[in-house]
Amino acid sequence: MIQKPATIQDIARVAGVSPTTVSRVLTNPALVSERTREAVRHAIQSTGYRVNQAARNLRLQRANAVLVLVPNLGKPFYSGILAGISEGFAETDFSVLITDTETNPFHDSTLAENFLDGRIDGAVVLDGRLSASALDACTDVGAGERIVFLCEWIAGQDFPVITSDNAEGARLAIRHLHALGHRKIAHVTGPDGNVLTTARREAMLAERDRLDLPAPADWIIRGDFSVESGYAAAARIVAMDNRPTAVFCSADMVAFGLIAGLTEEGLRIPEDISVVGFDDIEMSGYSVPALTTIRQDRQQMGLRAAKVLLDRLGQKDRDETAETPVPVELIVRASTAPPPGA
Repeated sequence: MIQKPATIQDIARVAGVSPTTVSRVLTNPALVSERTREAVRHAIQSTGYRVNQAARNLRLQRANAVLVLVPNLGKPFYSGILAGISEGFAETDFSVLITDTETNPFHDSTLAENFLDGRIDGAVVLDGRLSASALDACTDVGAGERIVFLCEWIAGQDFPVITSDNAEGARLAIRHLHALGHRKIAHVTGPDGNVLTTARREAMLAERDRLDLPAPADWIIRGDFSVESGYAAAARIVAMDNRPTAVFCSADMVAFGLIAGLTEEGLRIPEDISVVGFDDIEMSGYSVPALTTIRQDRQQMGLRAAKVLLDRLGQKDRDETAETPVPVELIVRASTAPPPGA
């Protein structure tokens, strides 16, 4: 036999308070004494009362949901980030909704409509391709303060950004190869116009210049963070008359493709060419050879993004250090060694 659900009136009777007091404990406990709060809590436990969350959200004009916009859920890079976001919201009433913007592109008004229709309270955006007009629409409906960017960002837009120290990661990669004796270092970039591409490439160029390393134009090879772009870069490198002895890749997936392509051409990694990646996704330690790479603390990045958004939703105290770039770390494995003849 199904037992009839407990009501606020049942809780009030057990706790010896009015239904209005019970309501205050549930919606604004700061207005009620600790002794009364405890009495109501015990009554809730003894009666088995469950909050009608949908009705409560409607009354408070809150969705208790946040939206995470991910450029491509199929990429293993995002798993650690999403785990961090999930951890950040685990002890709250917020549900985390995830949308793949690769398969479900957002139109200029889509994000604003989600806010306006009361479907979400906030958003974490990992897609730097979101248009300025889409963000302007969110600001126009009063939701601009409830958007946080993570990993990528849009230049010229004033939103909180949680990212790792991309520039330091590029510098660490070049310094590592230089310390091994490499003087001919190429770079496979990310996609043109991407903020991560720019940050890593510019820091790599500056570090290469600081170390007085040669910089032929054809040693900068366009990629797009994919295995395929790394594989294509291998053919270009093999065809060079002045071949580099090491390659710094903009992402681990690029490095995997590059290693596969170079190996097919009969080159050995790292005996003939050293390869460094960026990200330290899970498979980096299990590839053959295991990949030297720059580790991003992806879970920490996701956790920070959740905390910043919760702060903006009035659920957390402001952390002034939250937007400081998350430190990166060089992870040395088997894909790098001194250059041939060293």
